[in-house]
Parts: sequence; C-alpha cells; structure tokens
Amino acid sequence: MAKTPTQPGSPAARAAQAKAAVEPAKAASSKASAPAEKVRLFSRYRSWFNGKVGRPTATYYWIIGTTVTLTLIGRMTVLSASTAETISEGKDPYELFIRESQFAVGGLILMFILSCVPPRVLRKLGWPLLILALVLLALIFSPLGIDINGNLNWLALGPVTFQPSEAAKLALAIWIGAVLSLKGTLVRQFVHVLLPVGAGGAAVLGLILGGKDLGTAIIVGMMILSGLMFAGVRKWLLGLALVAAAIVAIVFSAMSSNRTGRFASWLGDCSEPGACDQYLNGVYALASGGWFGVGLGQSRQKWSWIPEAHNDFIFAIIGEEFGLLGTLVILALYAVMAFAIFRIINTRNEPFSRIVCGMILTWIIGQAVVNIAVVVGLLPVIGVPLPLISYGGTALVMVLAAIGVVLSFSRTEPESTLKTS
Repeated sequence: MAKTPTQPGSPAARAAQAKAAVEPAKAASSKASAPAEKVRLFSRYRSWFNGKVGRPTATYYWIIGTTVTLTLIGRMTVLSASTAETISEGKDPYELFIRESQFAVGGLILMFILSCVPPRVLRKLGWPLLILALVLLALIFSPLGIDINGNLNWLALGPVTFQPSEAAKLALAIWIGAVLSLKGTLVRQFVHVLLPVGAGGAAVLGLILGGKDLGTAIIVGMMILSGLMFAGVRKWLLGLALVAAAIVAIVFSAMSSNRTGRFASWLGDCSEPGACDQYLNGVYALASGGWFGVGLGQSRQKWSWIPEAHNDFIFAIIGEEFGLLGTLVILALYAVMAFAIFRIINTRNEPFSRIVCGMILTWIIGQAVVNIAVVVGLLPVIGVPLPLISYGGTALVMVLAAIGVVLSFSRTEPESTLKTS
C-alpha cells in the first residue's frame, strides 16, 4: 500500500520538521558533552589527589616554577659550556647534555613522588636513611670507590657511578629533623645535642673528609649548624660547634698542598704556573659579558681556558654569554626560591618541618652562594657545584629530591590547622 505524501503545513509535516531540527541539536550536545565529561573526570581526580596528599599552596607553585626554570637554564648552559671540550676531544658534542637531561627528567619525577609523601612517613625514614648513607659513604674506601681529581667521593656499582655524599645530605636533613623534633625542649641541653645528633653528624663528616672532599664537608657542616639553629639550640652551643668546624676546616686545608696552593692563589700569589688561571679566566669571562653578554654558545673562555667550565665555574659562562642581566636573573630565581622555602618554615608550628626545610634551604642556597662567591673571587676555590645548574647527575637528582621533600611540607595547612604527625 503506497504511503500518502505529507501535505506541507499539515500537523504531520510540522512534527517532522521539529524532529529534524532536534536531532542535530542532540548530536551536537552529545559531542560537546564528551570534553565536559573529561573535565569532570579530571576535576574528580584532582579533588581526590588533593584530599589524599594535601592541597598545594601558592608557595608550592613558586618553588616548582623556580626549580624548573633553573633546571632548564642549567641544561642549556651545560650544553653550551661542554661542547667546546667534547668537540676538541673528538666526542659527540651532545653526549653530556643528553646524559644530564636524562638525570633531570628522572630527578623531576622523583621530586613529584616525594612531594606526595606525607611528612609522618618521612619522619619514620630518618634512621634507615642515615644508616644507608653511612654504609654508602663507607663503601668509597673499598675497591668500589673512585678517585676523581684527588677526591675519593665517587662510588661505582656496576655501570652506575654516583656520589654518596650528595645522598647523605638529604638523609642527614631528614634524620636530624626527626631526632631533634622528638627531643622538644631537651635540645637546650648539651648532652641531648651531642647524642645522637653530634655523633651522627660527626660520623658523616668524618667519612666525607676521609675521602678528601672538603668542599662537600663545608656544605654539610653548614647544614648541621642550621639544623641546630632551627631546632632552638642555645647560642653558646652553636658558637662552640662553629668554632670546632672552623678548626677542622683549617687543619684539613693545611694538610693538603693543593688546598694551600688554592688559598695562596686567592690571596694573589700567582708565582706557580697556572695557579691563578681558573680564577682569572672566570673573572675575564664575567667582564667580557658586559651588560647583555656575547650570546648563547659564543663564550670564548669555555675553549679550555676555564677548567670545569660546565661544572664548578658554569656561573662564569652564564655571565659571559648572558651578561650581567643573565646573572641577575639567576640570583633572582634563587632569591625567590629562598623566600618561598623560608615562608614554609615561618608558617609551620611543627619543628620537624622547620628543621628539615631549614637544612635544605641552607644546602641549596648556601651552596649557591659559596659557588658564586668562588667564581667572583670572594672565596678560594673549594670545588662545589652550582645547584640545579652545574653538570653532575647525582647532585642534580638529589637537589631535586630535596626540593620534593620541601614541597611535601608545602601541601599541609599552616600553623593553626597543622596536626603534629
């Protein structure tokens, strides 16, 4: 039976037109609902994540921003500073850059993981981390230890080589924070400072100094002093510890002809051939950079004029290629990071977070100040890298891990709402 055609204007025709208009609208609505559903899923995941590990604060993003920026600048400068030596040696000019970039990616992942670890878990890891650090430091005196430039501070485990002293810095910060936070007001008594913190810190420093790494020992000593200060130790105890540290540094400097030579060249004695080359060429690099630098990759001092241009003296290469403006940007980034970490310290009532963050602040910012002071000639050369910028996989990964620990504290609520873990 033939279907009767619908008359225009009839009720059936109007219903058909309305149906045809609704169907495209439904299709468009279903297409638009897919991104909206994804947004809702992401929002639910974010709410769950923030509920589990804590909601990030503004300080969290300040630290993330400065850390990532310094890391990127560092990898770019390492590429520029290392190509001269690798090309002259007939090696792949991108070898060090690729290797360092892999460490940077791994360090950033580790930083994110540690930022999600609750402070109460970090406190429980204090003693195991210290014991592990002491074992690794002791292994450098075994056949696994590697001597580089007169310092026995490297460990080779199969194809992997690393510096256990860098890992010991983070372990020591968490351990001292865990121990002193449990002592409460007892930290004002000498015996409770000496045991176990004094003994544990002395053991770590002794093993590092046994490997002849005075530069790292100085940074670790600064960390221990800052941990005692943030714990509320009496001032005369801090003064006593400072005097003892100064005596040890002077004695170990006098025991090495290399260190006494560095100190003499810093004072202006350039009678020995090449004694002042590193310092003078670093100053020349900074001076030739002017206000805006000679341009990325255009450094002349990196062509074997400055030893370790991609490591200890990388700040001189930044000053030459990016000028005074570039160095001021680096200083500003470190200043913002220091302010953000200090803000965490200042807004936390719990001593564990204050001590750990204070020691990490001293580690990163203190080491940066020492490195820059060496490059500009305010201190003798002691061989410490510029955090997040200098070449060195172990140092980069451990600094990023330490920042992850700081980020874990920034996820908690400040002061009145903070619960003691």
